[in-house]
Amino acid sequence: MWGKLFRWGVFLGLIGAACYWVVTRPTTLDLEQIAALAGDAEAGQIVFIAAGCASCHARESISGDEKLVLAGGQRFPSDFGTFVAPNISMDPDHGIGSWNQSDFLNAVVKGVSPTGKHYFPAFPYTSYNKMTLQDGAHLWAYMQTLSKSGAPSQPHEIAFPFSIRRNLGGWKFLFLSQDWVAAAPTPTLERGRYLVEALGHCAECHTPRNALGALDTARWMQGAPDPSGKGRVPGITPAILGWVEADIIEYLFSGFTPEFDTAGGHMANVIENTAQLPKEDREAIAAYLLALPN
Repeated sequence: MWGKLFRWGVFLGLIGAACYWVVTRPTTLDLEQIAALAGDAEAGQIVFIAAGCASCHARESISGDEKLVLAGGQRFPSDFGTFVAPNISMDPDHGIGSWNQSDFLNAVVKGVSPTGKHYFPAFPYTSYNKMTLQDGAHLWAYMQTLSKSGAPSQPHEIAFPFSIRRNLGGWKFLFLSQDWVAAAPTPTLERGRYLVEALGHCAECHTPRNALGALDTARWMQGAPDPSGKGRVPGITPAILGWVEADIIEYLFSGFTPEFDTAGGHMANVIENTAQLPKEDREAIAAYLLALPN
């Protein structure tokens, strides 16, 4: 009897291990999807600004052109540990200068490294996966025009079992989706949705998360605890925000609220980015936010 139970245990264990291996395997883009893409650096600059790449990957407390040196080092605390932004400059040894376009697009939209490992979703590929591959190619073209940094990337400070990257394949299986959250029946709303849900990854801060760190889309943009443990990221649905279109557009340009307050913390970096976008994009973002359910 015990021998039979042992054999069944081994068999079920092997089945479970095989399922785990299949479910958690990193998946990448079809090379044919990438091969024909040619990026334009000028178009990529807009993608870079809208995606806020420098806001996370530049050194803290710097300004101007220095923010285009993507040396990494910023620390982002969370319930799972502290993530440290890596060097993504074009340095071939410490940055991503040895990558090709395929490596870059798989990292950005699939969350998979050139060595076939899952990235932690602190890197917002959970939003960037809605980015068009053409915009990804534009972004790659622009990234190659930026300065190099020889600063080594620092390791994340993540405790076991969250440090096991293979497990992220299961997390992706459960939670990673390319579905849009909000409807976009007009071209303006479609552009706003693309900027907010994909490039701008606004939900990553403004939407609550479940116990495993996935966005709770049922409470889309309703505000969330600040990952640092200090305060709360405000909700930005129409009923919570209480602003009109002109208020949102002005805030995205100057950082001034209707109450004569100013953006602070990480939002100041976001405003620095949105202020550089075409006015039509700020209008599209405002239209999207005002069309959200209360």
